[in-house]
Amino acid sequence: MRLMLDSLRRPRSSLRSASEEETVELQIDGRIVRLTLRRSRRARRISLSVPAATGVPLLTVPAAASIRHALEFASRQGTFLDRALARVGDRIPIDDGATIPLRGVPHRLRHAGIRGHVRIVGGDGEPQEILVPGDPRALPRRAAGWLKSEARVDLEREVCRHCETLGVAAGRIILRDPRTRWGSCSSRGELSFSWRLIFAPPSVLRYLAAHEVAHLREMNHGPAFWRLVKRLDPETDAAEAWLKVNGHTLHRYVVAGSGERSHG
Repeated sequence: MRLMLDSLRRPRSSLRSASEEETVELQIDGRIVRLTLRRSRRARRISLSVPAATGVPLLTVPAAASIRHALEFASRQGTFLDRALARVGDRIPIDDGATIPLRGVPHRLRHAGIRGHVRIVGGDGEPQEILVPGDPRALPRRAAGWLKSEARVDLEREVCRHCETLGVAAGRIILRDPRTRWGSCSSRGELSFSWRLIFAPPSVLRYLAAHEVAHLREMNHGPAFWRLVKRLDPETDAAEAWLKVNGHTLHRYVVAGSGERSHG
């Protein structure tokens, strides 16, 4: 969610002492709210948003705008912030006892012994759990590593299937954690995906794989591209609709102890 205001122009010299990005605390509706203030040469308007990837309010200020004016604008947006923060939801640490969606199905993470491999138990009407052995202090890191490896297995399978259908070859498959994109295709044919797709239903991951493989033929988003995507994945429209409504929730899950912020 984003709220924008036409900028008031101010001399550039008035902003020279400001950093490109800093954390500020602002009183809004009687409470202290911590937000990130970012100065941007590309921005044309003052804007306030709550990125799903961080859950931290972001106040973007054009380079020639007044910081004071931007803060005054933000201080009047209590209702907007309440709605935006509720939509993003609290951060959920990937740790012992947490419930996370694996391929769209809730699973409880649980520490299980010192030795062995990560495994899934339950199903057939029983609650499903992901058992993570090893040092309990390393559970967040080990669980996150396992989730990423599962995402890679699923994506490589779907990419291979779609490539065979089109008779094309993909380059490397790279897993990242971007804030705003679920996938991309480079001019060299390398496909990059968010590892967080492992939290989404399989139909969503299949669609993203089809989307990026289609770019190996059509490096654009024109009509021919979309015909190709829907040929590869007839559930494209449903997957896009799911991402539009639920995509922000995939960023709720953070690796405990990684330095990622939580709010509540």
